[in-house]
Amino acid sequence: MPSRRRISSKKTESPRNRNLMYPGYYVKVGVKDQTVVRAVQRRLNDLGCGPIPVSGTFDSQTKSAVQLFQARSVDSQGLSLKIDGVIGPLTWVALFGSQSLPSIGTVPVSPLLDRTLGIAAAEIGVMEVPPGSNRGPRVDEYLQSVGLDASEDSYPWCAAFVYWSFQKAAAQVGSENPCIRTAGVLDHWSKAGQAGATRLSPKAVIDDFSLLKPGLIFVISTGEGKGHMGIVEDFRDDRLVTIEGNTNLPGDREGIGVFRRTSRKLSDINKGFISYDA
Repeated sequence: MPSRRRISSKKTESPRNRNLMYPGYYVKVGVKDQTVVRAVQRRLNDLGCGPIPVSGTFDSQTKSAVQLFQARSVDSQGLSLKIDGVIGPLTWVALFGSQSLPSIGTVPVSPLLDRTLGIAAAEIGVMEVPPGSNRGPRVDEYLQSVGLDASEDSYPWCAAFVYWSFQKAAAQVGSENPCIRTAGVLDHWSKAGQAGATRLSPKAVIDDFSLLKPGLIFVISTGEGKGHMGIVEDFRDDRLVTIEGNTNLPGDREGIGVFRRTSRKLSDINKGFISYDA
């Protein structure tokens, strides 16, 4: 019976697979790219999850070997992989190492998005005053940009931070601001669709990695009509790098400042992404 020893993703690199990059889509039963499938099959055999034929066909035997690997392995954060026989970014990195997943940080974007990312990054470290109040000189400015008076009530401000960043950037590059002016996360999502902005489902991005670019706004529904959003900056080591307001390093919705976070998985984004790239 095969050992159930758990395999760390940091120990699974192989010299002959070192230059093999994630192909940008889920590798699963039915995939036609025989070169990729053969590489996966060889890697599974190397790691003791076979033996399976190196045929270039992702069949049921290959799927079972992937499931065995997933059951034995963890991702780069030490978390268990989903045992589904499908190779997405998390399983791919566990198989081939973190260097096999391309960074998106250098992907060209419009001047508006480039400036928005710079402005948002410069706000990292802004904190509520006092912590937990949804107030503070800068936080009040974010809220005022979407028409709210923070002195009258307490408001979540993650969506206001996103709008403020786009508004500042639009003024600097001399363009109109396409970002929806609202403090409501799900209101933003709905109105962005009505305005004709590109909205991407989580599945669309997972199935086509090329859609993931800097400057996307991620949207998470937290239930009861509430949500959280932030700006995608990069994708490294199988996790999103994001700039978020009204959060903290653990990622709570009601956080205390502007942070750069590096731990959100694509699967955490349950609503989708909004693109304002021209």
